[in-house]
Amino acid sequence: MFIKSKKIDHTALNALVNSGLNRHLAKFYSARGIKHIDDATLLIEKIIPPEALTNNTLMASILADAILQKHKILIIGDYDTDGATSTAVGVRALKIMGADVDYLVPNRFEFGYGLTPEIVDLAKEKNPKIIITVDNGIASVEGVNQANQYGIDVLVTDHHLPGETLPSAKCIVNPNQHGCDFPSKYLCGVGVIFYVMLALRAELRKRDYFKDNIEPNLMQLIDLVALGTVADLVPLDRNNRTLVEYGIRRIRSGQANPGIRALMALAKKNPSQFHTSDLAFSIAPRLNAAGRLDDMTLGIQCLLSDSYEDARFIASSLEALNLKRRSIESEMKDGASIQLHDLNCEAQFSIALYDPSWHQGVIGIIASRIKDKYHRPVIVFAKSEEGILKGSGRSIQSLHLRDALDLISKKDPSILITFGGHAMAAGLTIKEKDFDRFVHFFEETVRGLITSDDLELTIEVDDALNFSEVTYEDVEHINSQVWGQGFPLPIFEGEFEVVEQRILADKHLKLNLLLQNKVFEAIYFNHSEHLPRKIKAIYQVDSNEFNGNKKIQIQLRMLT
Repeated sequence: MFIKSKKIDHTALNALVNSGLNRHLAKFYSARGIKHIDDATLLIEKIIPPEALTNNTLMASILADAILQKHKILIIGDYDTDGATSTAVGVRALKIMGADVDYLVPNRFEFGYGLTPEIVDLAKEKNPKIIITVDNGIASVEGVNQANQYGIDVLVTDHHLPGETLPSAKCIVNPNQHGCDFPSKYLCGVGVIFYVMLALRAELRKRDYFKDNIEPNLMQLIDLVALGTVADLVPLDRNNRTLVEYGIRRIRSGQANPGIRALMALAKKNPSQFHTSDLAFSIAPRLNAAGRLDDMTLGIQCLLSDSYEDARFIASSLEALNLKRRSIESEMKDGASIQLHDLNCEAQFSIALYDPSWHQGVIGIIASRIKDKYHRPVIVFAKSEEGILKGSGRSIQSLHLRDALDLISKKDPSILITFGGHAMAAGLTIKEKDFDRFVHFFEETVRGLITSDDLELTIEVDDALNFSEVTYEDVEHINSQVWGQGFPLPIFEGEFEVVEQRILADKHLKLNLLLQNKVFEAIYFNHSEHLPRKIKAIYQVDSNEFNGNKKIQIQLRMLT
């Protein structure tokens, strides 16, 4: 592990402070490449315009025709949080614009990912004139061909990287398709369909549709956009941060989607103190549990509920699934630990694991946990069907995982049945008998793409706060900003004296720590062993309010 300090652009820092930005926040922003107050001020009217997204106006025109001609539209979603929020945004927006719309989401255990021919056969029973894919479709060549044979037009909205062959869809909107010069390549699935709906509303305006129909306020869907964006771990460039910022504002105002409010209540989250991290660690896992263990239709129903009571009833089922997911994950982690014990991980550039008892809905979480611990690209496999394994991979910053899989497929076209994804995460299927051969190819390919230096975890820390100057309100203001993938929450390195410590719930450590001649309450999650009297650690600073008592609290992230 290598720790280095983030470099502060002092010219940018002074410019931000002189423009009225809180000095502590300005320091963190300048260390993240923000040079001007306009880049720090997130205004929804300054997002990249919908017409800048290639084919967006064309797709809007096709959808406007469908609404006016009362054609049936069917949305085909995906079984993760991005897919669920994409489906909910599409259904809600189209309904309030007068469309005849329904949805269908593949059950991962029966149909797998995307617009497969089997899903098209199922969709045909609903008699759609148009299928819209959300958060999938860019790789669905066979599925689109099947729909075309049935006379069903397919509109693909996706953000995943395209393969060498594009599907023969009527229209494709994807910021990552070849030839699209949309400035933000990091829109996730829900961001793309939100942009399509913005363009559709503009098209209907041009046609004077809203003279006789109520024009919708699409900002009522922005909390769903924020949830999908944060959950899908796309980099938070300015455009994405703006979408998330306004989604968080809507949640804090008490106007959130009933499904999100129901999940917040179960997670015991106060709307007025809601942060971006709550979307990632409290809301998304509960929603994701439906797609991991059962059917994401349950999660989508929660987000489509207009009644809080109905949403709360569905959310309780999601909570039960999430508890079950945690139990399965714990068992799988134990099994993975046994396998990892027998591997010399330090001598390898990659890790690939398989156990026939593992649950395919949880392998992505296990891959992520192992990647975080060993800082190597990881793919974890589970049995999908007889003789077939399904894999879920997570990668480190220096290795583009989808490109690595593409290279493997070129070395030996027979080894991968399917694959897709992006830089940091990917999915694939292989034959069970090819597992050992895949492990060899994966290791060989990764070794050819990165160096041993890339396997050294580098942690960038911010300049420590001076607690003689920082108030509770400063900390609350800093933490209330939009932080996440590519725009990380400020973290620090410091030396502490442990004044007091005790174990909570058999798995967390509650402490009092001396730092800068002040004693702070602290928490070290998922660490149940007592610490020595003096420690050096990576930490973040939280604001904690209980019974009206406001305190600055330390959260330890790791010992150094």
